Amino acid sequence: MSRECVFGFDVGTSSSKGVLADCATGEIVATVIVPHDIVRPRPGWAEMDGPVWWSEFVEVAHALLARADRSAGDVVVKGVGVSGMGPSVLLADDEDRPVRPAILYGVDTRATRQIDEMRAVLGDPRIVEVGGSLLTSQAGGPKIRWIADEEPDNYVRARRLFMPASYLVRMLTGEYVLDHQSASQMSPLYDIEREEWFVPWWERFSPGLERPALAWPGDVAGHVTADASAATGLPVGVPVIVGTIDAWAEAVSVGAHTRGDLMLMYGTTMFLIATGAETLRAPSMWTTAGAFPGTRNLAGGLAASGSLTAWLRQISDADYPVLLAEAEASGPGAQGLVMLPYFAGERTPILDPDARGVIAGLTLGHTRGDLYRAALEATALGVRHNLEAMRGAGADIRRIVAVGGGTQGALWLQVVSDVTGLAQEVPRTTIGASYGSAFLAAAAVAAPGESPDITAWNPIVSVVRPRPELAPLYDELFSRYRRLYDCTRELAHELAAAQTARAAAPTLDPSPQEIR
Repeated sequence: MSRECVFGFDVGTSSSKGVLADCATGEIVATVIVPHDIVRPRPGWAEMDGPVWWSEFVEVAHALLARADRSAGDVVVKGVGVSGMGPSVLLADDEDRPVRPAILYGVDTRATRQIDEMRAVLGDPRIVEVGGSLLTSQAGGPKIRWIADEEPDNYVRARRLFMPASYLVRMLTGEYVLDHQSASQMSPLYDIEREEWFVPWWERFSPGLERPALAWPGDVAGHVTADASAATGLPVGVPVIVGTIDAWAEAVSVGAHTRGDLMLMYGTTMFLIATGAETLRAPSMWTTAGAFPGTRNLAGGLAASGSLTAWLRQISDADYPVLLAEAEASGPGAQGLVMLPYFAGERTPILDPDARGVIAGLTLGHTRGDLYRAALEATALGVRHNLEAMRGAGADIRRIVAVGGGTQGALWLQVVSDVTGLAQEVPRTTIGASYGSAFLAAAAVAAPGESPDITAWNPIVSVVRPRPELAPLYDELFSRYRRLYDCTRELAHELAAAQTARAAAPTLDPSPQEIR
């Protein structure tokens, strides 16, 4: 007897992940992870070649089907779900060949001039009225303008706009479609209230580009073509959903997408999504469409979290278990250290691409465990800062669900709960966006009245609760965290400008020259 499954795939910042899950129960049949690196050609830049997304999809599809055949017998793939990091801007020509590498989400801060020019022309009140949010490094529109301004030869060849999910949908089905959630992060090109492209600004700031059709993440975009079947091993005609940005698929994967829910994603970056029914506009946060019709989100994100702890691991030449044990021994407060986690600039709520990392209070007596503890606390302080901004904008946060690879570390979860004073629910499966994409595919292909329930697929198995006795310590640390940024911002901006100038300067040949 065959087993009906769905295939979920996600392109993340540090890897692509695929999962085969049972349509009815959500049981994971097989998983595959393919690590990759993003490219950072200059400070503030973050890129990735779009064709890698497709080649990794093909690799993962073959690997999953082979593993399923060995472990689960006769598996029948009934649907395909896709997601990926975003908002990312991949421009392609009329034959879908990318004209340059994709410019990634808010960790790429190159379009500062374009943001300033668009704000000056359109005015912040009108931008917020149409799109919901101020223009920041997270917005997709200024990234398109950067290509037009700085690489006109590439832009003149561009005809279509893709993100990871929509590019994969195009390769699998031939359809050119983008989900509303992703489109809402292409500010100022999308009208948040009308849920449609804002044509006057599209034509003004993205001339020559075809507007992709709009649909919701769980809608069926099309079906696997013969060419895609030959490349991937997936059967011809299998439905493929529209898909969305990874953080929203992660929220789906843990059932944190109803009013009052907040999804907290632990990954290379940290991401927060609060869901409600009304459009909340906050100058320091991102207002977006939700993953489902009738929902709106207030979202935020740290530019560095898991990437920060990975950097500390690399320079200290120690394994994570060792560093975690040493950080545990360091204790709350990291022996008097306070860190700003702005090593890649910062997204919300300070919206400062030129912010830089700071470690204050260092002495010769501090250890790498203290530094690692300070890094964990810094990300937690950043989460607290975002939560305060969300609530200040009117977000009704009743429940927090944690997801992502970082949830495997009990210490990090506990530090975040202690610093924020909030409990976090942890589901059974925290594999993330690929699982959420699989669930959306399962719902899309289910018979009427038989749609799966995510709480049955992925029940909550534990709750991390804050320790009240630590509240005074972390209240004081949060005050110092806020003051440290204010005290160092001007100098950090000077250093960022110097770093940018140095990166743009011609490289001198350090080798000795022969004297004649």
